[in-house]
Amino acid sequence: MRPFHTLYNKILDWSSSRFAIFWLSLISFLESSILPYPIQDLLLASMSLKNRSKAYYFATICTISSVLGAITGYFIGVYAINFIMPMLDKLNYLPELYSAEQLFNNYGVLIILIAGFSPIPYKLFTISAGMMSMPLLPFVAFSIIARGARYFLISLLVRKFGKKTDAWLNKYIDRLGYLLIIVVALGIWYVY
Repeated sequence: MRPFHTLYNKILDWSSSRFAIFWLSLISFLESSILPYPIQDLLLASMSLKNRSKAYYFATICTISSVLGAITGYFIGVYAINFIMPMLDKLNYLPELYSAEQLFNNYGVLIILIAGFSPIPYKLFTISAGMMSMPLLPFVAFSIIARGARYFLISLLVRKFGKKTDAWLNKYIDRLGYLLIIVVALGIWYVY
């Protein structure tokens, strides 16, 4: 069973569609606010592979859409805290919330840089940044840096290695997908 290979082939279909830019924008936006898996990387790589001269253009679209999604996730967090604060108080989790808020106050920029570049689901951090009242301007600035670095690196690798990138993804996509699930599960386990 190769579920990620099937998803990869579907993404390849999207990248060939006349709506490829729309799919890239939408998926990049949603990944930073609600989607659980970062599939925009595969779509970006596929689109860049099909049209290498536009690879950096696609990376720019991906970055802008992702940062707009991150801002949406941030405001989800800003408003969600008002709904969950009574529940956290009832469950005696307010000390943990204040500890997390202190972490964001001290290391928020570093957290956003690492989360924005890594394969960890970014929406966990965009929503948390809003909940922890991280200042919006640094959040946006460092989201641009981290997401831009990630997407431009993907485009650079595709431009440099071309078909080898596609062959490598085709061979290892299922292992990468399962690895991502394990990383997410361990992250959730660690947090709780």
